[in-house]
Amino acid sequence: MKKKTLDKAFIGIVLCLVAVGLMMLWSASYVISYYKYENSWHFISKQFIFAVIGMIIMFAFAKLDYKIYFRFAEYIYAVAIFLLIIVLFMPPVNGARRWLTLGIGSFQPSEVAKFALIVIISKVGTIKKVRMRTFKYGIVKLLLLMGFVACLTILEPHISGTVLIFSIGTILMFVAGANLFWFLVAAIFLAACVGFVVLIPGIADYATSRLQCWLDPFSDPRGKGYQIVQSLLAIGAGGISGVGIGGSKQKQLYLPEPQNDFIFSIACEELGLIGAAVIVLMFASLVSRGFKIAKRTQDTFGRLLVVGIVAQVGLQAIFNIAVVTNTIPNTGINMPFFSYGGTSLLMLLAEMGIVLSVDQFGKKERIYKI
Repeated sequence: MKKKTLDKAFIGIVLCLVAVGLMMLWSASYVISYYKYENSWHFISKQFIFAVIGMIIMFAFAKLDYKIYFRFAEYIYAVAIFLLIIVLFMPPVNGARRWLTLGIGSFQPSEVAKFALIVIISKVGTIKKVRMRTFKYGIVKLLLLMGFVACLTILEPHISGTVLIFSIGTILMFVAGANLFWFLVAAIFLAACVGFVVLIPGIADYATSRLQCWLDPFSDPRGKGYQIVQSLLAIGAGGISGVGIGGSKQKQLYLPEPQNDFIFSIACEELGLIGAAVIVLMFASLVSRGFKIAKRTQDTFGRLLVVGIVAQVGLQAIFNIAVVTNTIPNTGINMPFFSYGGTSLLMLLAEMGIVLSVDQFGKKERIYKI
């Protein structure tokens, strides 16, 4: 039997996203990079190294049988929970405790938590697939797994991460076969719980501040609404065709975090509506190709893994675009493949490798030892 080759279309889309992401990061970051570090290449040089390492990891993971994640799912989940607890004791940055600082840099444990949740739900959906339409296994057990992670992320506070976690989990619930009626009952209960949590002092003030800024950022254009106002000015300045690569004015120390959460605003300014549409199309192509891989995968665990991973990338891109266009409140979420962050890029490319691994080894239903 001829050995199955890696999905060239999927790899091509990933390579395009990485390449365009690096190009936009260089353009968006060289001013603030020089201002902060007197080195215009500070951000892009590091990100380029992470991109090269990430590509090596992607192809290595593509050759690694994804069955190993089933075996260690509980351990991966436990490590993620441990990291989410540890980060709550870290010094706050901009009013939130989201970053765990190491000797070589920092990263957000929520990035690990998203992957851990995908793995553990995929495992539950595989071993309990005949019972997934019951309330106990299809709803309660999965909500407990999601709820534990979400409670820790909301305490950071990381509202967008919490929403993303529940969104990914919800998608996996349906793919795994959860009953719609029980899900609606659980959703009402969950909404009540979230409402209660948001009322906790500190979290309530944080959420209220973000909501007020979202409703009318121009009411305080030099204060809490400053970032969104500058983002909207950048998007508006781009017009249809943009001002050209390197031509952004908002990255000249007007728009905060142009290399991170608001890099898409700079992309809109420099590439215009046409360029922004192409970027959105690339993400849509990645998700579409990922779902195609999931559809032709015969193994339940592998199929759920792929759906969870590509859903995470698609939803995160949607949320980031919604934030920078002020469609939803600013909750601090980065753009996959574009925003500066080595650990985030490494995690993303590793997950792309897992998708390729599933396409390689998921040609038939597999039997797992529990």
